Amino acid sequence: MRDMGGERVEEAVASSVALLRTATDRAWEGVRAGGLEWSCRRTVEHLAEALLKYASQLAGRAAEHRVPLVFALADGTDDEGVLDVLRTTGSLLIAALRTTPREVRAFHPFPFLSANREGFAAMGVAEVLLHTHDIAEGLGLPYEPPAGLAEYVLTGIFPHVRPGPDLWRTLLWATGRGELPGRARLTEWHWSNNLVLATDRLTLEGVTPAAAADLRAGGDGGFEWLDGGPYEGTREASEWMMKAYEGGIHRPEFGLFVLVRRSDGRAVGGLGFHSAPDEEGRAEIGYDLVPGARGNGYVTEALRALSQWALARADVRSLFATVERGNTPSQAVLSRVGFRQVSEDLDDEGLLAYELRD
Repeated sequence: MRDMGGERVEEAVASSVALLRTATDRAWEGVRAGGLEWSCRRTVEHLAEALLKYASQLAGRAAEHRVPLVFALADGTDDEGVLDVLRTTGSLLIAALRTTPREVRAFHPFPFLSANREGFAAMGVAEVLLHTHDIAEGLGLPYEPPAGLAEYVLTGIFPHVRPGPDLWRTLLWATGRGELPGRARLTEWHWSNNLVLATDRLTLEGVTPAAAADLRAGGDGGFEWLDGGPYEGTREASEWMMKAYEGGIHRPEFGLFVLVRRSDGRAVGGLGFHSAPDEEGRAEIGYDLVPGARGNGYVTEALRALSQWALARADVRSLFATVERGNTPSQAVLSRVGFRQVSEDLDDEGLLAYELRD
């Protein structure tokens, strides 16, 4: 899965600037941008500011807070000049995306206080698409974003939104800008960057639908795998996750996580939930590891961290896992983390069931 964040931002900004340049003879300041309170002029300024701030977060590796940056245009800047600024701030974000290592995360408030370069790219594209739509609506211009950009945004930062047959209309609906048959119009909305949990030696990186789709199709999901991984269980988990996403029941924090070694950035396995917790607060958990990484305690370390995170939540009361009777290494992992065996021979398949309670 090749990183295409810079290319996607470049495509979105170029399309936006090309459209808006056809209307610089109009009075942007006095025209409201679609359903926003801002004028079309103010909306372009906001868009340029957003791209600059995303670039600054990544370039500055600002992990704890937003960079205290003040954005202002020179006095007398006309609408053509504002578009030059938009194109320039887009280029700065593209440069930041292309020079930021994959493992870097920078502060973003929603929902887990950080985003990686793919998250910032998707947020940048979302800003461009949605606000160009708002401005075009205010100015009476037809606008349809380049093919693939709406899907890029939805599968990157809207993992909780069931995709519809028309992905651009789905994105407009997901941001309170349109109607979709069978779905109530939204008055509040949010996007969702992936959850990341850190241990001493690993980073547990939440897998987005975009990455899961690539893993399901036989790709690497955007990770550098040890020994040509991932193992087959991770691909199967990606299949389950994509079915939940396509069915509109995926909860991002209860999906799949890839285990990435902090020492070298290599992905060594997968760990995650089969689904969100049920009404009794039970959730099933599973894992696998690339053969070359086994015997180092990575799964124990990751399972302990994810279990502690889950059981600290109000909606999780217990975790369970099943393991084959002959898989003694996996049984040992569960026991070390604190799971206890509660049953065996489930459905006559020779499986043992283990449980961990809060």
